[in-house]
Amino acid sequence: MRPRAGERRLLIRGGVLVTPRLLQPGGAVLVEGSRISAVFPDERETRAWLGANPETAGVLDAGGDYVLPGFVDLHCHGGGGADFMDGDPESVVRAARSHLAHGTTSILPTTLASSRAALDAGLAAFGKAKGETDCPDFLGLHLEGPYFSQAQRGAQDPAHIRNPDPSEYRSILDASGDIARWTLAPELPGALDMAAELLRRGILPSIGHSDATFEEACRAFDAGFTLVTHLYSAMSTVKRVGGYRVPGVLEAAWLLDGMYVELIADGRHLPPSLLRLARKIKGPARCCLVTDAMRAAGLPDGSYPLGSRDSGQTAVVRDGVAWMSDGQAFAGSVATAERLLAVMVRDAGIPLTEAAEMWTATPARAIGADRRKGSLAPGKDADIVTLSPDFETRLVLSRGRIARPAYGAAVP
Repeated sequence: MRPRAGERRLLIRGGVLVTPRLLQPGGAVLVEGSRISAVFPDERETRAWLGANPETAGVLDAGGDYVLPGFVDLHCHGGGGADFMDGDPESVVRAARSHLAHGTTSILPTTLASSRAALDAGLAAFGKAKGETDCPDFLGLHLEGPYFSQAQRGAQDPAHIRNPDPSEYRSILDASGDIARWTLAPELPGALDMAAELLRRGILPSIGHSDATFEEACRAFDAGFTLVTHLYSAMSTVKRVGGYRVPGVLEAAWLLDGMYVELIADGRHLPPSLLRLARKIKGPARCCLVTDAMRAAGLPDGSYPLGSRDSGQTAVVRDGVAWMSDGQAFAGSVATAERLLAVMVRDAGIPLTEAAEMWTATPARAIGADRRKGSLAPGKDADIVTLSPDFETRLVLSRGRIARPAYGAAVP
């Protein structure tokens, strides 16, 4: 294969390729321009290609590090001191770049329950920022709220929680063509009609902050809700009604084989036992790791606004955990991508191949981006991350561009 005019070749060799099924020591990935053009499973094939193509590519030796597809985060509110609800494009870029440096090469910036004015400002800011270079690939926006159950609001501002209003959500949809996903409570009046409108526009409806019964959650699945937002957090489970046990969203997520689920695997939201349970019941092909990170991701302990810096609630970060100011609920996470992988492997004992699948191929498939994202395969976007054996981020490639350099090699 000859490089196209004006496109460079880069060979990442000497690492351990991580696929959903195998660890391949000595494997290599060849990048041409913004795409992966070849994958070599071992050192023998890598040497054979180099022998036939001398001096046609820059070479980076990964030195035994893990080589993975870039991470795909379907649920992220901010990081690096900025929030996607701040209402200016500079904050969108700042937050996105802060996660790119940790290996998140594809992202769905996420809103929260807010005033319409604050939401409009966030939508407009994203529209201006989405073309910026040196950012993760923006796969669209994830609107989290405001159509939630008050009983399951979690850290969402109760002042802005309401039932679906067709005139409102249609005007939001008409105002922005960037929405890829919308989380809402399906038991609310009009929620299933809203889901039909979302699907008509190619938008994924997700179940979240919901007090639905098992039957209501199953009806939602039949209506097109195929993803559950942050499993275990802000959702109904078994309760007693008149002495009878009534299951909820959690049990529906377990029993509906086609339902994807999000896991905030930051080591705080869910203990290792529940991470193992999710893997055992749903399998890696239906579990999506997410950060649910707020603006303090990557920053020290302290007080930070949750949501817009002008109108958001106050959150307090202590010992790597973001809390609401009253200390009664989490306020999102402060995790970056590599931390989630480390928690899954070290703490929960999940095989690296499966944990990586939950962070790459599965979320890419859940959002319909798997033709371009989520695996090391020829023709896919050259989104590549290398991690040390201690899960330290080394190299980050985003669509073929080096976003975080490593290995001290000059690349043509």
